[in-house]
Amino acid sequence: MRILITAGLIWLMSSFTLLQAQEADAPANFKAGEHYIELASPAATQDPNKIEVAELFWYGCGHCFQFEPVLDEWKKGLADDVSFREVPALFGGTWNTHAQLFYTVQSLGKLEETHKAIFNAIHIEKQRLASEAEMIKFLEPYGITEEQFEKAWSSFGVRSKLSEAGRLAKAYRATGVPTLIVNGKYRIEGGMVGGFDNMLEVAEFLIARERQTL
Repeated sequence: MRILITAGLIWLMSSFTLLQAQEADAPANFKAGEHYIELASPAATQDPNKIEVAELFWYGCGHCFQFEPVLDEWKKGLADDVSFREVPALFGGTWNTHAQLFYTVQSLGKLEETHKAIFNAIHIEKQRLASEAEMIKFLEPYGITEEQFEKAWSSFGVRSKLSEAGRLAKAYRATGVPTLIVNGKYRIEGGMVGGFDNMLEVAEFLIARERQTL
């Protein structure tokens, strides 16, 4: 009798442990309007065959600067069916200047080298990078000449990218940064979920939802 009771207890404890593990692995039940906003009209994405996560950001934003290393680490674990893109916010003034800087270095093939460095220059080295002269001087160590910069800065390609970013920001209906947009359909704001890690957790929840529709 004692052996039967012991075996039964072991079975119950094992079942309870398994249930706890399953609950831990289960996705959180995030809700629209509470943890994210479902957009009335979906925004355009770059590749319809992938689930896109877009970050609306500004180089001058302290929260974006703090989010960057967290986001970088998270991006390393993205599945092959997920794409990521940065979209600079255009809310006027220096915001627009920095957006143009982003697309200028991107067009010159130097974005990977300079993206983090631009954040550091503004938030650590206290450079404003608000004029062409400041930006040209900053970019010299990265092999970008004044002539190359000016040609790219005023190019049709960069102007087109700026127009596209403006359209996307309106479609996202965002009022601040950093903001994440999942597959052009859902907007995630830090203020709604309380922090960077939570933003990414909601993003993963929505990625899983979108994956079911592909």
